[in-house]
Amino acid sequence: MRLFALAGTFALVIAAGAQEPQPPKKPNPWRDGPAEPPAKDKADPNPKEAPKLRLPGPAGVGRLVPDVAFTDLAGKAGKLSDFKNNKLLVVAFTNTTCPVCKKYAPALQRLQKEWAAKGVAFLFVNPTKTDKPGDHGFAGRYVHDTEGTLTAALGATSTAEVLVLDAARTVQYRGAVSDQYGLGYALDAPRANYLAVALTDLLGGRTPVIQATTAPGCELVAKPLAAAEVALTYHARIERIMQANCVDCHRKGGVAPFALDTYDDVVANKGMIKKTVDKGTMPPWFAAPPKKGEHSLFANDRTLTDSDKKDLFAWLASDMKKGDAADAPLPRNYSTGWGLGKPDAVFQIEKPIAIKAEGVMAYQNVIVPTDYDEDKWVQGLEVQPTAREVVHHVLVFAVPKGSRGVGGEAQGFFAAYVPGSTALVYPEGYAKKLPKGYDLRFQIHYTPNGKATTDQTKLGLVFAKEKPRYEVRVSAAVNPTFSIPPGADNHKVVGSIPFIPWDCRVLAFFPHAHVRGKAAQYELKTPDGKTTKLLDVPHYDFNWQLQYRFAEPVSVPRGSGLIYTAWYDNSDKNPANPDPKKTVKWGPQTYEEMHLGYVEFVIDSRAASEPVVGPKGEFKFPKDGVLIPAQFKQAFMRFDTDGNGVLDEKEFNALPPAVKNVVIEHVKRTAP
Repeated sequence: MRLFALAGTFALVIAAGAQEPQPPKKPNPWRDGPAEPPAKDKADPNPKEAPKLRLPGPAGVGRLVPDVAFTDLAGKAGKLSDFKNNKLLVVAFTNTTCPVCKKYAPALQRLQKEWAAKGVAFLFVNPTKTDKPGDHGFAGRYVHDTEGTLTAALGATSTAEVLVLDAARTVQYRGAVSDQYGLGYALDAPRANYLAVALTDLLGGRTPVIQATTAPGCELVAKPLAAAEVALTYHARIERIMQANCVDCHRKGGVAPFALDTYDDVVANKGMIKKTVDKGTMPPWFAAPPKKGEHSLFANDRTLTDSDKKDLFAWLASDMKKGDAADAPLPRNYSTGWGLGKPDAVFQIEKPIAIKAEGVMAYQNVIVPTDYDEDKWVQGLEVQPTAREVVHHVLVFAVPKGSRGVGGEAQGFFAAYVPGSTALVYPEGYAKKLPKGYDLRFQIHYTPNGKATTDQTKLGLVFAKEKPRYEVRVSAAVNPTFSIPPGADNHKVVGSIPFIPWDCRVLAFFPHAHVRGKAAQYELKTPDGKTTKLLDVPHYDFNWQLQYRFAEPVSVPRGSGLIYTAWYDNSDKNPANPDPKKTVKWGPQTYEEMHLGYVEFVIDSRAASEPVVGPKGEFKFPKDGVLIPAQFKQAFMRFDTDGNGVLDEKEFNALPPAVKNVVIEHVKRTAP
């Protein structure tokens, strides 16, 4: 089960009891506000440098490290395989001259002592040939890697980097110890304990919430000739590529049509593997690739690295050697329980839904009641079908009790499930509100697979201990008035959120269309008139309802607008098109269409408007005005006299009483 958490798969884990010292240049995008998404991998003119999130694949997470021989400072020879009886091995690069290394030394000494009893070994590596590490102060084995053999084999990038290897020498984490120290700054206490959290996750049988970061220190350049090679065999290389990218779905009990978790499975399906990887449909990721010299902005980018793709194709074109079983990665364990831990509350569809063996099924909409007499703040969510093999996707909406969900998919979006992405955990201090008096509407899309079955999907929630400082919200740019002509192969539809009334940060986008959906993009228009493309999906695929989560949330100033554009193919060239001779309009079924650009964002509750709902439920006009919901834009156009998408107090007072009540109810549902 892949557990998706915010900011890089994704949540920055805030250290308990951390102080609020003067921060470096935005070292923590969750607490201090993020920088704009980095556009290029180029030198930053700012001398201060803190750890930044990295994608696991390009960082080498999931790769086998060769069994390199070394001699430690005490003269004892060894190999990395000497640590195979330990649950985990931390390889910590360090030296006695780099200022960052010297500052991290006490923390590494404490971590070594703390984790030893839990089966975690530490190996300290000094990659600086001219260093004199006689009095290094570490109790564990210490290697002065003067020839650069270990440094090259592990691909170390700085003197302050740590790697966590499992018993099969597979890299499970690479990056910084914490964010306490970096280049040009120091904090009184760490706010993100990357290494400790990764060790906790791994010993608990979970993929680390954060798998890779940069590690600011003295930069290293590995010697290419010193790097030991990993054999291009199934066990040493290909099995790890499958584990990291495919077997979440392609395994027994998974949603994919066949398994890829054994050698025989991979060989039997080699033709389809090559075709889908070469075509770019697998692993599923449909955002446009970054330009040359740039890197992906998305923490959940599933694109295979060039080296993974090259090695996979080379092996498939060869005699496909199985290799030494001793090189195999540890088997993956897939829990049938909750990926986010034990939920505080579980809401399940009351009666099992029958899924037929053949044909297609209309969307199923089921209301599941809640009985809370107060607002609940949700920090973790996980949607769990009981028959995953036939569930295409699930959307869960929070709707007023007794409501049938007026506003449809454009209102109340709360949680989602797609194969390979089931759970979402927000960092400490972040939560999403489930208002009192609201129920949950499950909208489920089933895809019959030849065998009749039943499903009883459920939603698990973990509640925050207190009202959060940062509130997570979901809105949508929507245009429900479109009409796609028969035969149109590139019909453009535009919707927008014309005025954003707060300073906020965008966490993720979730474009949604049906089988005629062809492409989509999001653009941000800031008050200075500048328009920036934030997401481009040139090949939308209805079969994968993907979310696109930023590694660093995007800062959006008050008064900005968000433009969502989608293109549709209603021609006979679209093989999924049920009827190219039909004019297509908005509708809930797959033979109809939708234009929905969900956006998940976060606001600082301290900076939001003053409360708009009093202690007895009375309405108070907010100082920032009332944002007109996108789905009501046409109806309210004549009352919005200045056309800014917000009703100020004068415009609000001019509304007819019945219309005013609609606005008041909307504000009460969406107020902080």
